[in-house]
Amino acid sequence: MPYITELLEAMSRFGAQAALLKSGEKIELSFATGKRYTTQTTPHPTLVAMVEEIAPAGVAIHRVGTTEFIYEARGVSVSVRVNAGPETWEVAVEPKSRPAASPAPQPPPPDARASLPPTGIRARNAIEELLLKMLALGASDLHLPVGSAPFVRINGTMEPIPGHPPLDGEELLERLYEITPPRNREEFERRNDTDFGYAIPGASRFRANLFRDRRGPGAVFRAIPYQIRTPEELQLPHSVLELCDRTKGLVLVTGPTGSGKSTTLAALIDYINRTRSDHIVTIEDPIEFVHENKKCLVTQREVHSHTDSFKDALRAALREDPDIVLVGEMRDLETIAIAVETAETGHLVFGTLHTTTAPSTIDRVIDQFPADRQDQIRQMLAGSLCGVIAQVLCKKIEGGRVAAYEILIGGSAVSNLIRERKTFQIYSVIQTGRSQGMMTLNDSLMALVRGLVIEPREAHRLSVNKPEMLSLLAREGHQIHGSEP
Repeated sequence: MPYITELLEAMSRFGAQAALLKSGEKIELSFATGKRYTTQTTPHPTLVAMVEEIAPAGVAIHRVGTTEFIYEARGVSVSVRVNAGPETWEVAVEPKSRPAASPAPQPPPPDARASLPPTGIRARNAIEELLLKMLALGASDLHLPVGSAPFVRINGTMEPIPGHPPLDGEELLERLYEITPPRNREEFERRNDTDFGYAIPGASRFRANLFRDRRGPGAVFRAIPYQIRTPEELQLPHSVLELCDRTKGLVLVTGPTGSGKSTTLAALIDYINRTRSDHIVTIEDPIEFVHENKKCLVTQREVHSHTDSFKDALRAALREDPDIVLVGEMRDLETIAIAVETAETGHLVFGTLHTTTAPSTIDRVIDQFPADRQDQIRQMLAGSLCGVIAQVLCKKIEGGRVAAYEILIGGSAVSNLIRERKTFQIYSVIQTGRSQGMMTLNDSLMALVRGLVIEPREAHRLSVNKPEMLSLLAREGHQIHGSEP
């Protein structure tokens, strides 16, 4: 399929009014609500080839200068304007009319990420065909269940891939085994589930999970873009970036599955990589975002591939001269204990937990330990905790998703409450600590409501403290009918 056709189909699907393509840069899509950028870039040779392919007979493309022409594609008149320079081109594409039967445009995906098929990439197998289709739809996850068509998650909503036949169990397993490493294949046969990383060069990395359920084999793939988003793009508060300047202590990024914890952590590690000159060690299962050396030396280790477990890798990291350590998941008592000890002994440690609020995160860490060790870990955590970033993903009014945060910054007040077993009072510390960069989840959700980014009902749905949220919404004239405190 010609690239211009793929571009026009994606623009129609997401309701984009125009596109601007520049040599070697992200594609800019224009919507009624503003501009969005894809993560894919258009190489200069691809851009030149696209223009030459669609230029009408008799139209000479100026190699330096401006050329304009109309391209007819399936009943759509497309205005094409080419500003050519000696080394770079800029091509503006704007459909002037649409066929009467064209489908209604859908909301754009978040920041138009992965909304266009990667240029020049061809699938090497049946699974890659589905993965590339997933990227073209702007989906974050691909689900492969037996007995139905594949599903994708777009802006948080599950949708079947239209027109795809139901998946057969034996054929699906055969296709999955084509991309599954031998070690993971053996683990899947033994345990009926396994995790591994997979990559399509030039398109995206993926975190894969294979499993069995009552219907047979299944799989879920999470897209992990090659491009790491910046803290500015994620709208991370400045107080979070200040945690990256610490030389020691524990920073926890928490939230439910699919809340964007990995994206936030990748942005923080990349920020450190660009602003400090240190040694960063990451321990992940599997490796998700790939960090190249910038100002820092980055060592990335994958559990089961480069080490047997999180706790083994974390213990070994202390002998690898690290300054910053990222623990992809603090999933057991030993890993948590070593992480806290590492933070106490002069290292900056980042970790994740599946908790929804800052106070519940502290309770979860302490409750992992038997009763006779809880006082000890409470003292250690009180002295080492730098901050907690709890987050959820909200559906935006215009399409896409945005994160809301609860931020706790460690200090003497927080340390005293942890030591004195009064973590239930930490929420009050967050409420009164706004000048120190703290923020409750309800504060963050209300800011998004005021900015017309999310609906009031979405804020209420995601709030943990719903009575307070109802009061905040009512104070500003929003009534949520049918809600329960």
